[in-house]
Amino acid sequence: MANKRTISWNTAMRDLRNDRMRRAGVREERLRATAGLRSSSTLSSWRGLSGRRYIVGVHPLELNELLEVTDAVILAVHRDEGGTGHVVDSVLAGAEPSTETRTRWLERVQERGASELHIHRLADTEARRREILADLRENADHAS
Repeated sequence: MANKRTISWNTAMRDLRNDRMRRAGVREERLRATAGLRSSSTLSSWRGLSGRRYIVGVHPLELNELLEVTDAVILAVHRDEGGTGHVVDSVLAGAEPSTETRTRWLERVQERGASELHIHRLADTEARRREILADLRENADHAS
């Protein structure tokens, strides 16, 4: 058994910690349960900075879609060539949509390369939606 490699416990734990730190950012994680479905692109999930997972509906980046959303967390998402989603901006949708405000936000995120809206509607209170928004904002300096 000369080919058997042994690793110290400290080395293994360090590698595990480093792996977690590399993956710790906000990221999209496709839902495995919908992998074989034809409409699987309509649902996805995002992992927040806390490690919590949030299920989202995927919608086209259109004003009509945006105006219909109330009481939700909205992510404007850009997909790179590999299909990986990146949050361009995120915002809370209140109970009363403002056409003017949402139109300006939509124009801004389109200019920054967004191509999809990811909408999380499962938070039942305004306070919970604010917590989720903060968890999904990797860089609060560039958020709306």
